Amino acid sequence: MPKKGVLLINLGSPASTKTSDVRRYLKQFLWDKRVVNLPRSLWWLVLHFLVLPFRPRKSAKAYRKIWQPQGSPLILFTHALAKKLETLVDDKKVIVDYAMRYGKPSIKKKLTQFKQSECDEIIIIPLYPQYSSTTTASVYDEVSSLLQTWRSIPSLRFISHYYRHPTYIKAIAQSIQKAWKYQRSDLLLISFHGLPKKLTELGEPYFDQCHASAQLIAEYLNLKDFEWKLVFQSRFGKAEWLQPYCIEVLKKLPSQGIKNIDVICPGFATDCLETLEEIAITNQEIFTDAGGGGYYYIPALNDSDTHAELMLDLIHNAKSHSDAEA
Repeated sequence: MPKKGVLLINLGSPASTKTSDVRRYLKQFLWDKRVVNLPRSLWWLVLHFLVLPFRPRKSAKAYRKIWQPQGSPLILFTHALAKKLETLVDDKKVIVDYAMRYGKPSIKKKLTQFKQSECDEIIIIPLYPQYSSTTTASVYDEVSSLLQTWRSIPSLRFISHYYRHPTYIKAIAQSIQKAWKYQRSDLLLISFHGLPKKLTELGEPYFDQCHASAQLIAEYLNLKDFEWKLVFQSRFGKAEWLQPYCIEVLKKLPSQGIKNIDVICPGFATDCLETLEEIAITNQEIFTDAGGGGYYYIPALNDSDTHAELMLDLIHNAKSHSDAEA
């Protein structure tokens, strides 16, 4: 009986908070040409002599701050989301699973299982609402590379983005409204992961898609311009990245009379190191040290019902929504 496989793919996580596991994860992640586009010989030297000897220990300490008894929050939430989506699909001919671009469970393992189950159609959903060559395209590279080794290629549907999908915007906006039932601050900070500015100059649509998502979220919530602000986080290295930088904005807000803020990161499908440690812990300390007061992080969609409904909508209506956006 023909079957359909649906694979949710997230970034990944170390197997544990041991420095050796973090080093293994970072080695795979940072060696991806989509992530670091430098001459391989030069980057090999930098990676092995300047990055891997030092960064894993620092990253391991950060992971320990957010690690759950059952493991990585990112993996736990992605697994739970896949299970919830499987319940919504409620079709024995549809197999729903999840994989990680880096680390385990691997894309190769899950695609092999789909092959063994004789899936004649596979839907790939990278859990990145806004398209970037560093994330979405990297997933495509891995999937296409693996399928090239198959004798029989199934029909393939690849969801490249959903940054303005109505169900996505609604889900993010409703999560904000839910938080605001308990308290609402002076400003809503909408933070996306940063990228080198050079990528935008080369034609990367990520910057524009982040702005489009933020604008649609603000419009859904009927926010005035002074009630929200878009920023970019997680800058790494000395090159110029997308601006405004989250940290710099946080340092200035208290002196501008904004003492209490809410922060949400709609580019992250599930909570992870960048949201739970960087945004919710480290950046809160930066804001407080600058004279800020209340600082409230609004969680990612994670394994919520609205997130599972979004995934279901993407499965059923990806083609029509893609055509409409084009």
